[in-house]
Amino acid sequence: MPSLSRHEAAVRADLLRVGAYRVDLDLTAGGDGDHFTSTTTVRFACTRPGATTFVELRPASVAEVVLNGRGLDPGTLVDNRLPLDDLRADNELVVRATMTYSRTGEGAHRFTDPDDGEVYVHAQAPLDNAQRIFACFDQPDLKAPLTLTLTTPPDWTARANAAATISTVDEESGTRRWEFAATAPISTYHFTFVAGPWHVRQGGHDGIPLGLLCRRSLAAVLDRDADELLSTTAAFLDRYHELFATRYPFGKYDQAFVPELHSGAVENPGCVTFTEDLLFRSAVTDADRELRTVIVAHEMAHMWFGDLVTMRWWDDIWLSESFAEYMGWRVTAEVTAYRHAWTSFTIRRKSWGYVTDQGPSTHPVAPQGVPDTAHALLNFDGISYAKGAAALRQLIAYVGDDTFLAGIGDYFTAHAFANATLDDLLAALGRAAGRDLTGWARLWLRRAQVNTLRPEVTLDADGRYRSVTVVQTAPPEHPTLRPHRVAVGVYGTDNAPGILLRRCTVDLDPDLDGGRTPVPGLTGTVPGRLLLLNDGDLTYAKVRFDPADTDRLAELLGALDDPLTRALVWTAAIDATRDAELSGARFVALAAAGLPAENTTSVVEEVLRFARDSAATRYLPEPAQPAALASLAATCLDILAHADPGSGRQLAAARWLAACAGPDDTGRLAGWLAGDGVPDGLTVDADLRWTLLYRLVALGAAGETEIADEARRDPQGVEPAARCRAAVATDRAKERAWAAILDDDTRSAHLALAAAQGFWQPGQTGLTAPYVDRYFADLPAMAGRRTPTATARIAVAAYPRYAVSARTEASAAARLGRAGVDPVLRRVVVDATDELRRARAARSVA
Repeated sequence: MPSLSRHEAAVRADLLRVGAYRVDLDLTAGGDGDHFTSTTTVRFACTRPGATTFVELRPASVAEVVLNGRGLDPGTLVDNRLPLDDLRADNELVVRATMTYSRTGEGAHRFTDPDDGEVYVHAQAPLDNAQRIFACFDQPDLKAPLTLTLTTPPDWTARANAAATISTVDEESGTRRWEFAATAPISTYHFTFVAGPWHVRQGGHDGIPLGLLCRRSLAAVLDRDADELLSTTAAFLDRYHELFATRYPFGKYDQAFVPELHSGAVENPGCVTFTEDLLFRSAVTDADRELRTVIVAHEMAHMWFGDLVTMRWWDDIWLSESFAEYMGWRVTAEVTAYRHAWTSFTIRRKSWGYVTDQGPSTHPVAPQGVPDTAHALLNFDGISYAKGAAALRQLIAYVGDDTFLAGIGDYFTAHAFANATLDDLLAALGRAAGRDLTGWARLWLRRAQVNTLRPEVTLDADGRYRSVTVVQTAPPEHPTLRPHRVAVGVYGTDNAPGILLRRCTVDLDPDLDGGRTPVPGLTGTVPGRLLLLNDGDLTYAKVRFDPADTDRLAELLGALDDPLTRALVWTAAIDATRDAELSGARFVALAAAGLPAENTTSVVEEVLRFARDSAATRYLPEPAQPAALASLAATCLDILAHADPGSGRQLAAARWLAACAGPDDTGRLAGWLAGDGVPDGLTVDADLRWTLLYRLVALGAAGETEIADEARRDPQGVEPAARCRAAVATDRAKERAWAAILDDDTRSAHLALAAAQGFWQPGQTGLTAPYVDRYFADLPAMAGRRTPTATARIAVAAYPRYAVSARTEASAAARLGRAGVDPVLRRVVVDATDELRRARAARSVA
């Protein structure tokens, strides 16, 4: 189906002024469990009476369309567009239709709990999926109040963007009718409701009603963390009120943990939906809890950035996501126990930004001319989130925090319940700063890719710094040098290798220095053991070390006191390995030297993730991989031996020990499953059991019987069971898994994704070799049956990432060379193949 274009949206926004929606959904209709009925009444004005426009709708069938009392032919609905002709100055449209529940987390998603058979429905409208629920003008800049009515089974609970005003049971029909208050003006993609036999926890703070919801079968899990979630929510509300000087604008604030959500969370005003993966039914690390806290803060920030003030078109996604990303990490560090949250941002999120930004489909933070909604979907990535947030940190370093917040307050006041653009934001910030920021924005927000900063050092006869110069470069295809305000840190003496000796701040101004910036504050001082550019991580740039410092990283990482400093060093080492400047084997050795002393769990997890998934596998020839994985397993055992019982480090080490385990380790993993030899403090609960079994299956030490036994033990483990079945090392299992991934669109997209995640395994390249070409051959048909979001997620996971060869590249090139390749698939294949090229280059490094 065609995607709404930028031009079409602009024409329609110029033509229409939407007054209000009234949406009536009957979730008891249909009878087959696949459909519901939808009645929409929308009132709107037209600036040019007599004109023609269209409304979007993706129904199973249309019963009636009435425009201004005149019946329209439902058969004119083509490609989700219903023409509306001969418009009046003031119009009323009524559409009655039967809609289809989804299995992808888009539109109205229906889920049956495998534990107790209860049914739950949740609505997800981004980006253009409101039309899967009701007839609407589905673009972000036609905001309007919306009044919702739901008909549900009598024992269900329902929540939506606004508070329920009436809830009554009709004894004759055996249904419950919910009527909700009109919302403030919202975009269609912000519409939501959740309906089902939810378990609910209530609270309140500062006059704002708070709610937490989850499936009944997860009630005990939510109850265990409810007080923490409610108190954190209250703390974030207080902090945002202080920072923004604008109160929370949407009345009540519900947070619903829903099944099979296709993202981490969705910022629906008044009713945020979260993946229920964030309800921790098993033991988790402190890094997991920190990330959940950040996500709660991120989604709340959207109530201002994105919901109160909404982008006019999708090229300004960053006005929503970059700001929420920045604020989420900021307030978490400011008002919770996770005061080192910026360390996790550096190692987790900025690394994601660097990877995305260096790929062939890189784009500016604020791209110009996003042609349609389908292409907008592709920009919800590490650039719009992490790079944008990092750019905001650099902007604040440039103009000052008070100035930044004053500008933001002006922006909220000027555009409340309306739409805005980059120019609107720059105008507000410029007024507060007393300077024109368009030049800064042109370089930071309108240009793609990332700069690299390298130190150039000369010493005098006494061994002191004669000069230190920061050399800034850019890739030839994106030759933009940027202004950076950075700190340069000097660390370590022979006796105290981790101590900070001195730090100075410099402004890199390529217009003045051509990309070569001296650091006069270090002239005449004694060098340390490490010269660290971007100390404190206030800018967004790749960092390299002086060659002598690179040789000392193994001894330095365990000695550096500050976790953010260590995260910066690790991030630079990861990036250098991706660029084939460090070998995979050398990175594995660096992990062995530096991780046993690392006490920040997120750093341990992310370093081991890169080491296992890339450095020790894809970046090494296959004969060298078992030894590298054995080294990582030994590193995990070293961490386990010294970790505090029950700590996050202990659990992280156990998880990654399982991931890195080889044939000689299967006895240990099987023993833990049986309760034998488990380290003190380590709980082998449902999630860890699946982690252990997953690796045993991939190694051929367990199979279908053990998976079935575990699934009976844990009925909620449907997705990990699918992942395990796909990892079974037999031809029959792979063929069945492939069908589940690409052919069986009757299954939930989440189960297809789980199978894709388990299919490719290091050590199984011979077994899976026939599926490399099949991936490129079969993918287009899958894309034709799945939604763009589901297609993108499954295509990424199903890419043959361990088939590191020229043949895989050739197969990718052949597919991309054909006409009519879906844009979602094109980007996935282009970026994944670029990562494969990096892996091939890394294999050539000694």
